[in-house]
Amino acid sequence: MLPSFYQACLQASLTQAQYLTLQILILLLQSHRTVQLERLAALFPQPITFESRRRNLQRFLKLPQLSVRLLWFPLIKHIIKQEFRQKNKNRHQRRKLKKLKHLGHLLLVIERTDWKERNLFVASVICGKRALPVYWTLLDKQGGSNLGEQKKFLKPVLKLLTSYPVVVIGDREFQSVQLGKWLDEKGTAFILRQKKGTSLL
Repeated sequence: MLPSFYQACLQASLTQAQYLTLQILILLLQSHRTVQLERLAALFPQPITFESRRRNLQRFLKLPQLSVRLLWFPLIKHIIKQEFRQKNKNRHQRRKLKKLKHLGHLLLVIERTDWKERNLFVASVICGKRALPVYWTLLDKQGGSNLGEQKKFLKPVLKLLTSYPVVVIGDREFQSVQLGKWLDEKGTAFILRQKKGTSLL
């Protein structure tokens, strides 16, 4: 059901019961295509009342082991490492690697978007015509992000990708000259869209 490296990573982070719960949840998500907690609780094969199943699933989804950094980062690291390996690649894999590496660099796109009254901050690695989400967080306010929030958001992502040459790409929200200087101090290349009259000196 899951690739072997997913299984190894998940089993290292979760107890056997938690891992089984996650496997069942993934199966339900794939077969019923819903993320509504009540619907998943109704479908979950556990011989207890609906309300108890709902509470169990809520508690499970709040486990600290299911955080982006603890669970998703090792998977992303493995995926990128596998894709960046040069040796023993067939033609399809070499094409895929070419899409991931742009002149030898990983392109890391940062974006903030409003989605159903949620203010979502996302960093993704470009792979051909697709983007692989690397890290995301919810901002507890409406509107744009400030320099402090941007730096706090980027630190764990840059640390995760420290083994690779990265180019950070951002739209006009990330036009801050200070952000560019901070990235430069970290040794990270960047492309940040600027207003027409911005002076970089």
